[in-house]
Amino acid sequence: MNTAHTHDNIIVANALTKRFHGFAAVSDVDLAVRRHSIHALIGPNGAGKTTMFNLITKFLPPTEGTILFNGKDITADDPARVARRGIVRSFQISAIYPRMSVADNVRMALQRPVGSSFHFWKSVKSLNVLDDRIDELLDAVGLLASRDQAAAGLPYGRKRALEFATTLALEPELMLLDEPTSGLGHEDVDRIADLIKQVSAQRTILMVEHNLSVVAKLADTITVLARGKVLAEGPYSEISENPEVVEAYIGGSDD
Repeated sequence: MNTAHTHDNIIVANALTKRFHGFAAVSDVDLAVRRHSIHALIGPNGAGKTTMFNLITKFLPPTEGTILFNGKDITADDPARVARRGIVRSFQISAIYPRMSVADNVRMALQRPVGSSFHFWKSVKSLNVLDDRIDELLDAVGLLASRDQAAAGLPYGRKRALEFATTLALEPELMLLDEPTSGLGHEDVDRIADLIKQVSAQRTILMVEHNLSVVAKLADTITVLARGKVLAEGPYSEISENPEVVEAYIGGSDD
């Protein structure tokens, strides 16, 4: 894939391969994610989707291949450096501080970019300058009325919305969303899907998602993985009619 120098692509993986004791979880995968788009990775169980996320965020080193972000080779970067570059991953299991308030969960995320997260000697009042941004983020995800509530008391769907707010607080250029609607009721699925669409105008989103109705609604481009390889790529209208994709889903089970 000759896409490394295409300015429209925020991230490009070339011939990406990851082997575990001889088994190729990802094999010779090319992936180009267009800037300010929503790109979905789908596929049956064992397709390599999570491994791809781990390779991009550098939680796993590739066996072969390269990864470029904004045209710069990040293949040898560690996870912390990748995050500083603007790639932030939201994990499948909600990652929040349950004993802290909803607002303070967002505050913790906001402290990192402003450099105050390790200034333990400072008064809490010194962080009040973040309050407007906290309220803005909570309002965006429908949690402003719950700002002073302990995060532990939120229903599951609202915890996912809080995680979304904390991810946005890090000002990512590229958001990797791992099953953002997993375990949600219909109303919460629609709310999170609307949020994803809303924020995609300012940033790029790469998501793993099994809810195909969400994928159909949101994704500009879909890459289908099967047995660690790219099976098909394109808009939902093409992917949904591809007989190889249909066969892969019928023959496999969801993660």
